[in-house]
Formats: sequence, C-alpha cells, structure tokens
Amino acid sequence: MSDNKRFEDKISEVESVVPANVAATVAAPDLLRAVADPALTEDLALALLKRPDLLPEVLEQLAKNVHALKSRKVKIAIASHPHTPRHVSVPMARQFYTFDLMKVALSPGVPADVKIAIDDVLISRLKTVTVGERLTLARRASGRVAAALLLDVDDGKIVNEKSGNVPTKDAETLARETRVMQTALENPRLTEALVISSVLRPCTSAALVQAVARHEKWSRRREIRAALLRTEHLSLARALEFSHEIPAPLLQEVLASSRLPGKIKEQLLRERAAR
Repeated sequence: MSDNKRFEDKISEVESVVPANVAATVAAPDLLRAVADPALTEDLALALLKRPDLLPEVLEQLAKNVHALKSRKVKIAIASHPHTPRHVSVPMARQFYTFDLMKVALSPGVPADVKIAIDDVLISRLKTVTVGERLTLARRASGRVAAALLLDVDDGKIVNEKSGNVPTKDAETLARETRVMQTALENPRLTEALVISSVLRPCTSAALVQAVARHEKWSRRREIRAALLRTEHLSLARALEFSHEIPAPLLQEVLASSRLPGKIKEQLLRERAAR
C-alpha cells in the first residue's frame, strides 16, 4: 500500500470516528500520530490543513514534523491556519520570504495579533528589500506596511554613520523612493488614521506632507487637513486653503500645537479674523 493511500485511510478513519463538529474540542490520538509521522506527504498535510476545525495541539504537532516542514506550502498553510498557536506561527513566519509573509498577513483566518506580529517583521525588513519589492508591498500589503512605506522618503539626505557626513541623494534614488511613497498612498488598505499617524511623526518628510496635501483622496478629508496643519512642511497656500474649512476654535487649537513657521500661523489667524 502506498504512503498516500495509507495516510488517506488513516485520516478518513480519524474523521469517521471524530466528525468535524467534534474535532474542534477533541484531538484524536490517531490524528496526532498521523501528523507526527515522518512519512506524511505534502499533499496529505495540505489536505488536512484545509480543515478549519483542527485543534492547536494537532497543528503544533504537525509543526514539529521536520519532514513535512521541508515543504514551503505546508509551512505557509500552518502559519495561516486560524488555530495555529502564536508561539508556533510567528517564529515560523520569520523564516519566510517577503511575499510569503505578506500572503500570511493578508489571510482572512489569521488572528489579528499574529497579523500585527507578521506586519512588524515585514516592516523591519523594508530597508533591506529591493525597490521592486517595496513597490509591490506598497501596492498590495496591509495598511500598516503601506503606512511604514510612506516614510520611505527622507528628503534626499543619507547620514553616513561612520563619518557623520550627509551626502545628497541622487535624483534617481529620490525618484524611486517617491514612487514607493506615492504607490503606498493608493493602497486600498491604507486608512485615514494611518495617514494621520504618518504625517504627524517627527521624522515625516516634506515630500510626504506635500504628497498628502495634493492627493485627490486624502487631501479632501477634514481630519487629515487638520493633521497637515500641525506639520512644519505645509506651504502657505495649502495652509490657507485647508484652514478655511476648519472652525475658528478648532483652528486655534490646531495651530497651538502646530510646527508651522510662526509667520504662517499669524497669517492664518489674520485671514480667519478678517472673514
């Protein structure tokens, strides 16, 4: 009897004794033995991982099967399963390639805390991946990753850690980084709250503030306009435009905590008083 046939019979036998609606509370010993068997094939492991009712102990046991883990597909399926323990899925995911990480983070069944942990792994890698990979992530990754990529442009300066010099970036590098930022602004998973958080960071570049201020979608949001008025990089023309739609008491509150130059703040208040 072939290995495939033997394991199919074993899993069928387990399922006949432990139906799907019961397996969510009872881990069949035969199933635990089956997933631990070094002869378990990729196809059967993947077929088993399609079951949404697998218990954490079954998934943990499968994650210890070094032969099954030789399959990239099996590892991704384990990390993506909704019942895989966090102490199993997160360390496993750290071994994945960039786009495999993205795939797991976007899987609908993955618990929220695991998605956040995987996003953090992706964000920690952003400076080490290629521009092409960053563009793909900017377009398709989660909102948190897209928000991190909004900070990819630093206004053309790179500090040399050894010498302390600050050489200017070349135009080609700046163009690539700006393209990543612009792509991230179009990410459908990016939220207003994430955009606001990004523009209000102390390290936010003038390029990001200006891009958001000109953006067809984001520049129309009142809360984002108020956030932009708190930054130091907004132009006088944009500041005047955005301040017109903000009630006077709120405008005073915004400007009180704003990093805009004093002359621009004074101009905004004079304009408001004259209306």
